[in-house]
Amino acid sequence: MSRMGLKKGDLVIVKKGKDRGKTGKVLKVLPESRRVIVEKVNFVKEFIRPDRSRNIQGGIMEKEAPLSIANVMVYCSECEQGVRLKRKILEDGSKVRVCHKCGLSLEKLR
Repeated sequence: MSRMGLKKGDLVIVKKGKDRGKTGKVLKVLPESRRVIVEKVNFVKEFIRPDRSRNIQGGIMEKEAPLSIANVMVYCSECEQGVRLKRKILEDGSKVRVCHKCGLSLEKLR
């Protein structure tokens, strides 16, 4: 299985689906299913049953559902669009992720 290029806290843009064009921060990465949960994107309704023993009122709640990583791209603020990433090795030997188009480091944006 290939390596996932997304990390928690990355700013991403949705490329496919009902929320196409929306941007948000990655809240959680699920590598085993290759999915991510993005803030304020892909809301689904969850029905909660009332439970008096735990003092839960019940009702309908909205929450974010996972999206496939194939449907999102990392958002570059300089290019103002979704971009691919490449790795760059610095002089001290550390690796950083940079925008493939403009070369802007995405590590400092987080």
